Amino acid sequence: MAKLNRIRVVLAERDLNNKLSDKLGKDPATVSKWVTNTTQPSLEALIAIANALEVPVQELVRQDEFSQEK
Repeated sequence: MAKLNRIRVVLAERDLNNKLSDKLGKDPATVSKWVTNTTQPSLEALIAIANALEVPVQELVRQDEFSQEK
């Protein structure tokens, strides 16, 4: 099953691709790893990402797209 990266989708929707690392005070390489599914953010980081993107955490972890693939 392919992984859909909700962080990437929300960043694209909000046209914030290069600004998340600045908003979070994180290294751009770390944010890139989250966006490309190389690594997953901790729960604390996920909450910070949701706050920075002004979306509920559930928006970043929802899986309704997966249920359509089954």
